[in-house]
Amino acid sequence: MIHFIINPKANRGKISKRVVVLEKLLHEKNIEYALHYTTARGVATELAREFSKEPESVVVAVGGDGTVNEVLNGINTENAKFGIIPSGTGNDFITCAKIPTDVEKALDLILNGEAKPTDFMVCDGVRGLNVIGTGIDVDILNRCRKSKILRGKLQYLASLIISLIKFKFYKFFFEKDGEKLEKEGLIVAVGNGSQFGGGIRICPKAIIDDGELDFVVVGKLKKRKIPGAFIKLMKGRILELDFTSFERKERVQIDFDKPVTIQIDGELYDGIKFDVSVVKHGINIFRP
Repeated sequence: MIHFIINPKANRGKISKRVVVLEKLLHEKNIEYALHYTTARGVATELAREFSKEPESVVVAVGGDGTVNEVLNGINTENAKFGIIPSGTGNDFITCAKIPTDVEKALDLILNGEAKPTDFMVCDGVRGLNVIGTGIDVDILNRCRKSKILRGKLQYLASLIISLIKFKFYKFFFEKDGEKLEKEGLIVAVGNGSQFGGGIRICPKAIIDDGELDFVVVGKLKKRKIPGAFIKLMKGRILELDFTSFERKERVQIDFDKPVTIQIDGELYDGIKFDVSVVKHGINIFRP
């Protein structure tokens, strides 16, 4: 039995057509399956927890990065294999994992492919697969949620431009080589995956099964340098800038001078510590 956990609101409700295709393929292939629809935030996590109790179970997220993250936070990583039928607007993690966006190809990968050991992250008890961060990315996500006009990548890009103009830098503290450093920055990102926001490569060198986290800090910069920084970011060349630092670590701990909101795979969390560690090869995901 394969359990499919579906977010009916993914891609602004356009997911329904993809589910029709999915069911047709499952019937044609005579696969035993069950479809489970989410009704609110957190439901996917509970469903994943329930359906991954048995050894060798297969749980599939049908939705975007948010649905994938919710399923990740409920799934029993020792028992279950994790499949993804990409159906969101950004689909950032599946790009890093090279999972096809086509329903038939993604399903074939689950039915006939291999579930490969893949790293995931834990931030103060919350799991993440792709990127964990704070700073301007949180400001962008808040603007996206308030926007009533644009949608998808255009919405994110418009919010990014506004945030670059209006953003106030964060002050934070972290250790490097045994020394505690103080810094002001535009963004702090820890990547298992390489991109967010529908293709913006904030951690361009990240690899999802290397057992390490890519820790990227975009420091304080002058306003006149923002347009150039924006272009570099969009081209995946943010690490070339002299106010950007990069290192690989197994754990990243950061303190801030004031409470901050942390984004984990695009989901926003308040009241948790920025304490991120990698779980090496912690989950088996169907991917090429």
